[in-house]
Amino acid sequence: MAMSAAGPLALLLLGFAVSLLQPSRTAETEQPPIPADKLLILTVATKETDGFHRFMQSAKHFNYTVKILGKGEEWKGGDALNTIGGGQKVRLLKSAMETYADQEDLVVMYVDCYDVLFAGGSEELLKKFQQANHKVIFAADGLIWPDKRLSDKYPVVRSGKRFLNAGGFIGYASYVNSIVQHWDLQDNDDDQLFYTKLYIDHLKREHNNITLDHKCNIFQTLNGAVDEVVLKFEDGRARAKNSLYDTLPITLHGNGPTKVLLNFFGNYIPNGWSHETGCSACDTDLLDLDALNENPAVTIGVFIEQPTPFLARFLDRLLSLEHAKEKLSLFIHNNEVYHEKHIKKFWEKAKNIISTIKIVGPEENLSQADARNMGMDICRQNKDCDYYFSIDADVVLTNPQTLKLLIEQNRKIIAPLVTRHGKLWSNFWGALSADGYYARSEDYVDIVQGNRVGVWNVPYVANIYLIKGQTLRSEMKERNYFARDRLDPDMAFCRNAREMGVFMYITNRHEFGRLLSTANYNISHYNNDLWQIFENPVEWKEIYINPNYSKIFTENIVEQPCPDVFWFPIFSETACDELVEEMEHYGQWSGGRHHDSRISGGYENVPTDDIHMKQVGLENVWLHFIREFIAPVTLKVFAGYYTKGHALLNFVVKYTTDRQRSLRPHHDASTFTINVALNKIGDFQGGGCKFLRYNCSIDSPRKGWSFMHPGRLTHLHEGLPILNGTRYIAVSFIDP
Repeated sequence: MAMSAAGPLALLLLGFAVSLLQPSRTAETEQPPIPADKLLILTVATKETDGFHRFMQSAKHFNYTVKILGKGEEWKGGDALNTIGGGQKVRLLKSAMETYADQEDLVVMYVDCYDVLFAGGSEELLKKFQQANHKVIFAADGLIWPDKRLSDKYPVVRSGKRFLNAGGFIGYASYVNSIVQHWDLQDNDDDQLFYTKLYIDHLKREHNNITLDHKCNIFQTLNGAVDEVVLKFEDGRARAKNSLYDTLPITLHGNGPTKVLLNFFGNYIPNGWSHETGCSACDTDLLDLDALNENPAVTIGVFIEQPTPFLARFLDRLLSLEHAKEKLSLFIHNNEVYHEKHIKKFWEKAKNIISTIKIVGPEENLSQADARNMGMDICRQNKDCDYYFSIDADVVLTNPQTLKLLIEQNRKIIAPLVTRHGKLWSNFWGALSADGYYARSEDYVDIVQGNRVGVWNVPYVANIYLIKGQTLRSEMKERNYFARDRLDPDMAFCRNAREMGVFMYITNRHEFGRLLSTANYNISHYNNDLWQIFENPVEWKEIYINPNYSKIFTENIVEQPCPDVFWFPIFSETACDELVEEMEHYGQWSGGRHHDSRISGGYENVPTDDIHMKQVGLENVWLHFIREFIAPVTLKVFAGYYTKGHALLNFVVKYTTDRQRSLRPHHDASTFTINVALNKIGDFQGGGCKFLRYNCSIDSPRKGWSFMHPGRLTHLHEGLPILNGTRYIAVSFIDP
């Protein structure tokens, strides 16, 4: 009995020992890796679009061998973007596969190219193909197209995407050939429907050993998967990760309405930009202007579509662009009667510098869309026009090298980044909403703030951009791009460019300038730009604040001609001139009378011939000027005193020999006073200010310079008489 009980146990132990000595079944059946030279990529491209070039660049990055089918052939496959079609691709593939059908060890991958890019290399691709253990693998999709009625005929999938997508598949050559040899339809029949019917046929699916890439190990279709796919940075490179299945697909396919998202990924994948390397693709295909025989000819389209501040300065900047002036021509559309005086003045200056200037004024009653079409068509119709540079009047172009920098990037459409000061508002969109309007891309803020620097493929640019003339005469040869449905002209233009597959780029590789705010521009004054301190503070400061103002804090240029009387530069010549012009245009000088209804109590003890800032609507601007530019000086010269910039009396005084020549000794109703000279000796003789307690006079005022002195108690002063001419000063009694 003991022996019989031990017998089975001994046999079991003996069998286990023998199994340990034998090689494993896995080791016996494990296949060697497929060599990279046994992989062939096939695609169809009847024309070379921007999408095609991007595809080829990504293939080159990973050293893929790509064979292009249908090159130069007329496309007869229908409008596959919006309806069924694409059969021509299968017909071309069927013909090509006859060459490779007997190469049983050759792996063939077919992918669309206009909206596809590679994210991984051949070693990773072939390994994933082998691990799938099927002869042919098609891309999988969460959405069924083109016949939803076939949904129930698809095999049930417990996890992953269920439906076939024809934009990508990989398989052994003989099996791929077997599949495409079934094709006997027309070029405009649907390729995806053809492959779908083969796949849902159980016998054909089994015979060809077909499966789908259910979890996007190899192929990632973006339509219906926008929320699944995220940008991932790792080891100095960018990948797209499917966060739902935790996979890193080899290809990205922007099928359906996901072209914009693919463009976003294409800015990074495979080697566009990373945190470690920055923009790796920015210097690809640069145009060397120094190698050209002559400077390119550029038509500049200028658009003044609404009242715009600082227009004269904008126009002058056009003449400062660093480009051979004989190679420039100008088209100007001015839609505002108010700006005709600025255009006339500019034309007088520019006509001897730029030979061809065409101006279309408000009398033509041309719509904005028609005007933009007209400007673009001038370049299109001129075969010698190399570039069309469109710029709106609200662009402050501070970089005179802008044209050169844009041309060197060698893109069909490229815009320089310009933003509104202190805001995230810019001239591009990083993404689109479902209805085609603005949406914020995940990198928008980083691009605007300069945390990511490069050249970015984006769905929308406006305000300023450069277009190749050749592009206007080929892909964009139609004459109407700015009028479409009820879209704004810029949105219509960008939508048309997107649908034609012409990529639009924004570059933030350099500082180019900024955008003005035009929303609240009031043109009811004489010098309307004086009021722009709130809407456009940077431009206002550049134009109206003395260029030496900053030296007050860095080089100690403040002078003290009398005890506690500080003298410093504050206004530019332009500010002085425009303020005087504004007051003279208003013209209601007070006459220096004691009775004054403008002030509390109605009586002025020491009157001047003046106009209050409040009378011309400049009070709020002036008080803001005091807080922004006078208060910091106050803190410097009167250490420890912090002013809130409160002032009840702010006015411009006019001294003339026939109205008011001087001002008797007085104290000011202020803690401190500022007194800004608005014109210079030569406009008048005599004048000045004397501080009686110190027997100290300042009789040579500098235009744009201000006195700052205590008002009450210590600084009794008088206005010295002028001998001839007219003297203007701006005065504020601060902290009364």
